[in-house]
Amino acid sequence: KVTPVIGAREVITIGGITVPPGRKKRIELPFAKIPTGSEAALPVQVINGRTAGPHVWISGAVHGDELNGVEIVRRVMRLLDAKTLRGAVIAVPIVNPIGFLTGSRYLSDRRDLNRSFPGSPRGSAASRLAHLFTTGIDLHTATDHRINLPQIRADIYDEETRRLARAFAAPFTIHARVRKGSLRHAATKQGKSVLLYEAGQAQRFDEPAIRFGVEGVMRTLRKLKMIEARLPRRPATKEIHVTKWVRARRGGLASIQVDLGDRVEQGDKLASISDAFATRPAAIRAPAAGWVIARTLNPLVNPGDALVHIASEEGPDSDEPANKGR
Repeated sequence: KVTPVIGAREVITIGGITVPPGRKKRIELPFAKIPTGSEAALPVQVINGRTAGPHVWISGAVHGDELNGVEIVRRVMRLLDAKTLRGAVIAVPIVNPIGFLTGSRYLSDRRDLNRSFPGSPRGSAASRLAHLFTTGIDLHTATDHRINLPQIRADIYDEETRRLARAFAAPFTIHARVRKGSLRHAATKQGKSVLLYEAGQAQRFDEPAIRFGVEGVMRTLRKLKMIEARLPRRPATKEIHVTKWVRARRGGLASIQVDLGDRVEQGDKLASISDAFATRPAAIRAPAAGWVIARTLNPLVNPGDALVHIASEEGPDSDEPANKGR
């Protein structure tokens, strides 16, 4: 809830707590009782700038085992000053505190929070938590046993979203359809522009992915004229419309022979799969030219398991939802 005051500046009220212009405040938003009887709460920090401007949220750990976003939010909030900020930043470093405490992608009832938006104040824990917020930059990592090259997932046919994605300047910006029930779906239905940043792997801090994410968030805020900051120059992002996971045709032990960011041509060898004695290895080859944007980290594979994710500039739409349909 945003309450205007006299003049161009605004006070921001969240959960009954008011943050006046030029102030930073930490807020706890209760959403459910856990079995001990204690209240589970969502940690929120608000920086309300002294000068009027856009309102942006940044969030991490919608999936509790995806930790890079937590550290990106922490570092960004340390860099921002309410006295010089134009507008406001609302930060939620840990959207899924229950999954975060247990090291799980999901909530305790095995619900995926990113399929529970916009939620309900009287539903499950996932539904109540989702109901607390919607709208900015959502920070993710790859799922367990995979790693992602830094990339933005967004609707690049929306001009404002595309403008902000170019400002973020990830190596790749992937046009990704929204999945019903996701945070991005709920926010875009309200007419909000959302960038989804994917980088690194679950259950650990990946320093290069974190640094790139912090810079990207700051570049986006600068594009919105909320801050003035000197940041490293980055090459223009590559806009991608087609992505494809190359999957194992047989079970065994996989040896991946490409790295994140590699350019591959059709027919190039991506991996080999062999048995426990390394006999009769089967080569896995690229079905098309493109760049490696994600790969498995687990050498033990079963038929159909995802091995290497390739991004191509060809075609108008992705052949499948880009990595988990964020």
